[in-house]
Formats: sequence, structure tokens, C-alpha cells
Amino acid sequence: MALQLVIGNKNYSSWSMRPWVLMRQLGIDFQERKLRFDFAEGSDFRREVAAVSPAGLVPVLLDEGFAVWDTLAIAEYLAERFPQAGVWPADAKQRARARSLCAEMHGGFGALRQHCAMNIEAALPDVGQRLWAEQPALQRDVARLESMWAEALDASGGPFLFGEFGAADAFYAPVCTRIVSYALPVSDATRAYVRRVLAAPGVAAWIADALAEADYIADEEPYRSAR
Repeated sequence: MALQLVIGNKNYSSWSMRPWVLMRQLGIDFQERKLRFDFAEGSDFRREVAAVSPAGLVPVLLDEGFAVWDTLAIAEYLAERFPQAGVWPADAKQRARARSLCAEMHGGFGALRQHCAMNIEAALPDVGQRLWAEQPALQRDVARLESMWAEALDASGGPFLFGEFGAADAFYAPVCTRIVSYALPVSDATRAYVRRVLAAPGVAAWIADALAEADYIADEEPYRSAR
């Protein structure tokens, strides 16, 4: 029985994007089960997610009925289930560093998350310009991203953070879409890395699906009233 990944809308769900693009990029076979976001009490989304995960959130990885939720836990499960896939770097120190970067993404960058919600289909350069001027915390988040990425790329030689595409790149793929959607001012080196991530086959496949989704959800759209 194939693995099944339960996800939300591809245009909006940054958490769902991470394990999906990781599995797709690394050639790990899985079935997708996409649920339309609807967080109203008693909605089909809440009911169906609650049936597979006590956390009540996406993504959820199902392996013959066994549920793994939380993106970090999913990445670790995949690394153990498919040890040759390349989820983490082979070198122990680089593996620890990649996990550190993923954990920082998992628990940090609050201003970026709050002000620049993932919206792959949208082009919001004016919003990005205003946010950049008004939100020093957003500038600090982006500065940290640029420093972190530059250090990893310099150490590995690229093209991705630890050489080959792995969990760290998958965890930051939604950030790459945010940089584009909001036209955030970043260095040429950062823009080049963003282009490489977005062109990776697994990421490009997610983006294509997001663009084709044609589903406007008002609760996920703080900056516009229609798609």
C-alpha cells in the first residue's frame, strides 16, 4: 500500500507543501489526498483531518493507516523509511546543521509568516513594498534567511543548501514563493537560489497545481478580495 499524504490547498498551505515537494523531488511514491481549507466548526475539512490525526492539522502522512503529523516528524519518518533517498545529508555534522535549519524554519520567522502568508498565485509587489517599509521584524527575518542560506551554500558549493535537494530546501520552498509573490528585496545570490528551488521538478509540480487550483478562500487572502 502506497503512502498517502493528506494536504490542504496548494496555493495557500505552506506546511503541506514541505513534505509533498520533498517526496516528489526524491522519488518517494505516495498518493495525494487534498482537502479544501475550511476551518469552520464541523466542516468537512475538520472532520476528515480529525479522522486521521488528533492534531487536526495538515499535513498528515499515512503509512498503512499509521499517521505521522508535523512536518519535522514526517521528514524524520521518511529518512528512516527510505534511508537512501537523501532526505538529510550523509555527513553527520551537515545532517545536524540541516536539521537545525529546518527547526528554525519550523519555529521561527514569525514576522514573515504573519505578514507574508503564502499565496503562490498572487502577485503582491505593492503589498511587499509597504510591509518592508512598515515592518522592521520582516526585514530582520529576511536578513536572517539570507545569511543562513549564504552560509549553507558556501559550505556545500550548492546548488541547494546542502548540495543535493533535501529536507532543508523543501522546508524553505514556501519561503521562496513568498519572496516572489511579495517581491521582497533580496540579494542576487538569494534570488538565484530561489530560482533554483522553484525550478526543481518537485517544487515546480506543486506550483503548477497551485496555479491551476482556481480556488479563492477569503480567510486565506488578507490583501485582496478576489482571485
